Formats: sequence, C-alpha cells, structure tokens
Amino acid sequence: MHPHDQKIYLASKSPRRRELLRQIGVDFELLLLRDQSGRVADVTELVLPGEVAADYVHRVTREKIDAAMQTIRARHLPLRPVLTADTTVVLDHDILGKPASPAEASAMLHRLSGRTHQVLTSVALCHDDTTWQITQCSDVTFAALTEETIRAYCTGSEPFDKAGGYGIQGRAACFVSHMAGSYTGIMGLPLFETAQLLRQAGLRVP
Repeated sequence: MHPHDQKIYLASKSPRRRELLRQIGVDFELLLLRDQSGRVADVTELVLPGEVAADYVHRVTREKIDAAMQTIRARHLPLRPVLTADTTVVLDHDILGKPASPAEASAMLHRLSGRTHQVLTSVALCHDDTTWQITQCSDVTFAALTEETIRAYCTGSEPFDKAGGYGIQGRAACFVSHMAGSYTGIMGLPLFETAQLLRQAGLRVP
C-alpha cells in the first residue's frame, strides 16, 4: 500500500463498527455485500452441527471476507484492504445469535440474567492476497434482571440486531455488573486487536 492511500473497505452493516473505526482515525468506505447489481451469495451465519463458538465466529468472519473480495471483483472496485468482523455471545457452550422476535430476545436475557457469559469477536483484514485474523474473547457478568426490566428492554429495537439480544453501549449497560476483556470487542470491534491487523497490512494507526 502506498503511504498516501490509507483508505480501507469496511464490509459490515454495523453502525457501531463504523463509530469505532472513526474513533481511531481510520479512513474507510462502506462495502455492502448485497445490492441490486453484482449480487453475491449471502453469508448465512448459521451454526454448523457440533461447531464450537470460537470456530463459528472465525469461520463466519472468513466467509464475510471471501464475500467482500467477490463483491469487489464483481463491481470492479479499486483494490484496498478489506476489514470485517463477526460477534457472538456464548453461554453454557450455546451460541446466542441475533433474536428474531421479542420473545426470543426475552428468552436470551432470562438465560443471561445473573450469569457470566462470553462475547467473542473475530476480526479479519485482507490485503494483497493475504488475510490476517484475530479473535478476542471477553467475560461479561449480568446482574439479576427482573421480569419488568427484561420486558421493558425487549419492547424497544435495541435487542434485535445484536448477538445475545443486547447492546452494551446502549441501555443494557445497566445490566452489566462486571466485565473482563475488551469493551470495544463486546461492542463488535476490539480496537487493540484491529489496530494490530491494520499495522500488519501497512496502515498507519495511532
């Protein structure tokens, strides 16, 4: 990469990942994997039989990178480094994805109430036919949640685009009694690890 060309593609719909990249001064262009032209196969994010969380989040992130590179080729876009990530929540070895309904979100929060769970975020960066990838894991402990608290939280929109049915950067911050790991990783993009990948690709970061 030439020193004057520091822009990357961010292959993610997550507004939180955009905010976090801006926080560390990374210049990026959003790369959406689905549009009307040059459509590529969707990344389904389905868990394979017997797949453990670390393998799952690693695989899905790598599939997102592959889909992003296919999108770049299909649309004849300028070649730049591509960054993507995937986050999942794990409790009792069960992978808790994004809830599809208030009832599903409520069931997840009931399980997380008063317990410690893990949040895994895998980040991958592809540039010049080389892919670097790293997975970060944090422990998050929820206080005991009342039925009223869970019901009120699930009436809003916050649970429905987030693994485990909650966003630590939103109202669910009040649920967390303890955490160990990376706050930005729990949000969806661990900045320390992301900066490591960007440096490996030759980009300047603080």
